[in-house]
Amino acid sequence: MCRDSSVERVCEVAVTRIVSVEDAEALAAVLRANREFLAPWDPVRDEHYFTVEAQRTGLEQVLDGYARKAMVPLAIVGEDGHIVGRININGITRGAFQSAAIGYWVGQSSNGRGFATAAVAEVAAIAFGELGLHRLQAETLLHNVGSQRVLIRNGFQPFGIAPKYLKIAGTWQDHILFHLLAPAQ
Repeated sequence: MCRDSSVERVCEVAVTRIVSVEDAEALAAVLRANREFLAPWDPVRDEHYFTVEAQRTGLEQVLDGYARKAMVPLAIVGEDGHIVGRININGITRGAFQSAAIGYWVGQSSNGRGFATAAVAEVAAIAFGELGLHRLQAETLLHNVGSQRVLIRNGFQPFGIAPKYLKIAGTWQDHILFHLLAPAQ
């Protein structure tokens, strides 16, 4: 359950869970409903991307990555258990690096309600707890102030700008790089 504090909305129960192939229909519906809202923050998507079939294929791929321990694919769920977004731990690298990246989104009707902040906190706990990672990285567009606030609330620090880092909304765009180190052991 999420509640409002004097500063921000705080979620006190888990807001993430591992995705399943059965999520394809719900995920396609959320993506279709948020197509325009997410477009400025996403790569250009073709019509097929918003279908149940494409989402099922995508879920099968991320679950294969999860089985290979290369990533952790999660759904962000609202108080009613319905999917309101996604968050992934991507590119898990072992050896001397012990690092991964995170990426996330929340639909418009759930935006600003604390779900992304809670999901990032849960992902950091997974990364530094059960995965034993040393570092997480995240990137935001320069003008994505909301996502930057989510990261900063979770202790991430900006450490640089990557020029023309990702092709978002059809254009190569600069991104602010953020990182979070595991708590001292």
